[in-house]
Amino acid sequence: MMTRRAALFTGLSALALTGCAAQPQVSRLSTSESEIAALADALRGLSPSVDTEEARRAARIAQEYPLELRVRYEVTDGPILHNVKVNNGSKPRGICVHWADDIEARLRAENFRTLELHRMISPATAFRISHSAPIISARGQDMYDGIVLDGWRDGGDLFWAKVRDDTRYNWRPRTEVLRELYEKREARRAALTD
Repeated sequence: MMTRRAALFTGLSALALTGCAAQPQVSRLSTSESEIAALADALRGLSPSVDTEEARRAARIAQEYPLELRVRYEVTDGPILHNVKVNNGSKPRGICVHWADDIEARLRAENFRTLELHRMISPATAFRISHSAPIISARGQDMYDGIVLDGWRDGGDLFWAKVRDDTRYNWRPRTEVLRELYEKREARRAALTD
């Protein structure tokens, strides 16, 4: 017989997993001009040095390209369930680092003069997997003053917000996080050989 505590844990776990596996809007194949304009305005708002045409072009790509990736990655489930399918080989791509790599590469191909791309990672915690996303800022601006461009979070519907406003993740520079992971791995290796 299940105890009250076990029943509560089971119920809360099911609720949490249901939220993680929410279905993306797979029928949505395009983005609205108002969504593109809102992101373009936010990009222009990063600095007076940001070129209006570059901001529009970056916003259009950032909004539309994840929708193309959704089709290419064969996304039919929420991000956590899709990750499982990628990891077990039943889907070709679509974990967060794939979204980040592909969106960043597509934007880099534009050779923006007044905008700059960065990469940030939110390290894993006891309750959250690690997460990676490209950041776009005004050229020369600190990445923490930029905007997160997250295609993974909503399965192809771009989530964007100022880095400092995206409190769901603890964004840090990719090089810093990878260095820490490498140092931890080396420390574990050294401990095993002692």
